Amino acid sequence: MDDQKTDHDISEHQRINDILLGPLERPAIKWLVEHMPRWVNSDHLTFFGLFAALMIGASYWATRFSPNYLWLASLGFVLNWFGDSLDGNLARYRKEERPRYGYYIDHIVDTVSEISIFLGLGLSPYVSFNIAVMGLIGYLCMTVQVYITTNVRGVFKISYGKFGPTEIRALAIIANTLIFIIGNPTISLPFGEFGLYNIIVGIVVILLFLVFFITVFQEARLLDKEDRKKWVK
Repeated sequence: MDDQKTDHDISEHQRINDILLGPLERPAIKWLVEHMPRWVNSDHLTFFGLFAALMIGASYWATRFSPNYLWLASLGFVLNWFGDSLDGNLARYRKEERPRYGYYIDHIVDTVSEISIFLGLGLSPYVSFNIAVMGLIGYLCMTVQVYITTNVRGVFKISYGKFGPTEIRALAIIANTLIFIIGNPTISLPFGEFGLYNIIVGIVVILLFLVFFITVFQEARLLDKEDRKKWVK
């Protein structure tokens, strides 16, 4: 296997975020960045998103004491979307981009956020810790795939099949609301009995790994084909 240096200018990366909620999200982000107070900068938003992720993890853990904390977790997802979605957009709108710093800090913060959310979910009474950790592994696999593809191709793709982080947050809020209303009933499946929230997260885990392996296989084939073409002179 040959190692080759790739040197893409981060500021020139093509960003692909073709999501289902895009027609609603894009106008909302545009309005928010245009009306953001001047004293708020992209760093404030990045760390506000991190604070919200930590709040989500703590709220899931706190559901051990009351299911009402599911509402706080859902609020955390909204606040996390606000910080995570607006930080880069605000910098680009104000022409205050710091491409390398932003790329580095944003993805470090995303990683810490993912760990907080999934571990908090696994420490709740609703989801098995093992299933939550598998969800974390699957999500981290997808993020690693995105980062490597960005480095190799110069394309930052964060949506697959019209689904991206915004849709994942929306599904989490829906799941929290459903579990709060109907509880976490046990459902009998051919291979055992599982709580409803375990089943929901389990389905997400399976989809994450399916998308990961399919995407890696397809991308590897394309890169192999493209590189082989360079052999012919």
